[in-house]
Amino acid sequence: MAFKLDYFARETMVSLRRNLVMTLAGILTVAVSLFLFGGVVLLSRMVDHGTARWKEGVELEVFFVPTATQQQIDDVQQELKDSPNVKKFRFISKKEALDLFKRFFADQPELVEAVDPDTLPPSFRVVPKDPELTETIAVQFRGRPGVDEVLTAQEQVRRMLHAISWIRRLFFAISGVLLLSSFFLIVNTIRLATYARRREIQIMKLVGATNWFIRIPFMLEGLVQGAAGAGLAFGAVYVLQQILSDLVVRSEGVFRSFFITTGDAVGIGLWVLVIGGVVGVAGSAIGLRRFLDV
Repeated sequence: MAFKLDYFARETMVSLRRNLVMTLAGILTVAVSLFLFGGVVLLSRMVDHGTARWKEGVELEVFFVPTATQQQIDDVQQELKDSPNVKKFRFISKKEALDLFKRFFADQPELVEAVDPDTLPPSFRVVPKDPELTETIAVQFRGRPGVDEVLTAQEQVRRMLHAISWIRRLFFAISGVLLLSSFFLIVNTIRLATYARRREIQIMKLVGATNWFIRIPFMLEGLVQGAAGAGLAFGAVYVLQQILSDLVVRSEGVFRSFFITTGDAVGIGLWVLVIGGVVGVAGSAIGLRRFLDV
């Protein structure tokens, strides 16, 4: 067994060095295509987090200043109850706001520790009877004593979500084309390697080597290319998550509700690694078919 593993590793490295240019091309194409794929999924997760409240039917949220008195909160609550334009509403206390913050940023304990619970404002999440009444209700509560701001799912947010949907499809299509290109690059790399060693392969078959014994070093070569490209994409996705998080922290208005966690980036990165490995192994398996079927 030790001899076989040593042989497989040695043959894999020899083949990778022999076709270095094609190997690097395959790795870079896999990396770019999977980074586009992972980046789009990451952006989608951020949008999903930020628009969760709107997808539940919430059209606006009334945020109080952290120092708002109970009387000011009660006045707004009573006005919401009496309003004929409000279908339903829900109060988010400081404690619940802190619990939500801890859940969203559970993978960033230093950020959670830096947040003072008293700085997180209470709020009301409001569902109008008709979405067209959203701005009417928002105007009613803006500037009220104790109210800091009123965030609404305005037309600009809806347009942004529509645009992101089209961008998502476009980048998925581009990443798919590039991933297919990397797949065929790996196929051609393996074919070149097997063609260069076709006499050696024929001799091995004559002395009783099985197809799987011949196939494994080449499949490992494809796996290395796919995994290396996926590893680069994983790192790029993680860096992108840090950049997007920083942009969100600096943003204002409704965009402050958008966020993406390190856990999201790691989960997407693991899928990227799996896809890269599958592409590499599948490409090498197809590249070998012509030579092992003879």
